[in-house]
Amino acid sequence: ATVNLRALTSWVGIARLFAVVLSCLTFSLVASTGHFEGPYGTWCMFTWCFCFIVTLLVLLLELLELYPLLPLSWDDFTSAFSMLATLMVFTSSVVFPATFISSPCSSNQCARQAVATTTSCLCFLAYAVEVSLTRAKPGDISSFLSTVPGLLKVFEAYVACLIFSLLDEYTGKPGLMWCVAVYSICFIFTLLIIIFTIGRCLTYIPCPLEKMLVGYNLLALLMYFTAMVLWPLYSFQGQSRPDPCGTHCSWNKHLGITFLTIFNLIAYLVDLVYSTRMVF
Repeated sequence: ATVNLRALTSWVGIARLFAVVLSCLTFSLVASTGHFEGPYGTWCMFTWCFCFIVTLLVLLLELLELYPLLPLSWDDFTSAFSMLATLMVFTSSVVFPATFISSPCSSNQCARQAVATTTSCLCFLAYAVEVSLTRAKPGDISSFLSTVPGLLKVFEAYVACLIFSLLDEYTGKPGLMWCVAVYSICFIFTLLIIIFTIGRCLTYIPCPLEKMLVGYNLLALLMYFTAMVLWPLYSFQGQSRPDPCGTHCSWNKHLGITFLTIFNLIAYLVDLVYSTRMVF
């Protein structure tokens, strides 16, 4: 193995170094408080540890120039991971203080949680800078997942995962079951596109890939449009917001799914526009 110092001294390398240090500092501070129980705390700790480990591994593989030995598209993998890490750390930076920091914040434990929230926000900025630095220039499609449609694929899959985490009380209503089918089908196909791109398997598809992606985006857009109409119609029909409505309140979860559905609808619309421009 040879040593490539540009992996650490380039702007992308510096952004990754900041991400490693900040993610390590964040989960260390939270772990020192001993107060991260429950599904939300577990998710936040997993996010910071996962991003720390994978980013450190990416730095080591690029420093020692071992990544060409891996049977995958390295540029697509790093672009997809940096986008995923940006979304995951952003979510944790919002969920953690909303769940664990109470007012007034005067104890030593609360101070460490506040500092951890700050370092998590800075870590999110470091990953966002990496996404900006590695994003493909207009006209460059050598690395699909670094283009705007490729990054949107990661966003769409992640938002679908958030929707799945909020699903509650949808059985017995055909409209809601159709919406769940929409979320599942679009998630599976989007995830397959990401995996096939990273694994360099798209060339084996016996049809024009670019036009297939345009057709899929159009179909996904139409399906999400039906979900955007049906989900709030069936979820809130004849129901008002209960009082009190806490963290695990089904009404709040259904409202969150409504907004996430709109976000993914917009993402698929932008994806369709960019994909169509790239093809035609």
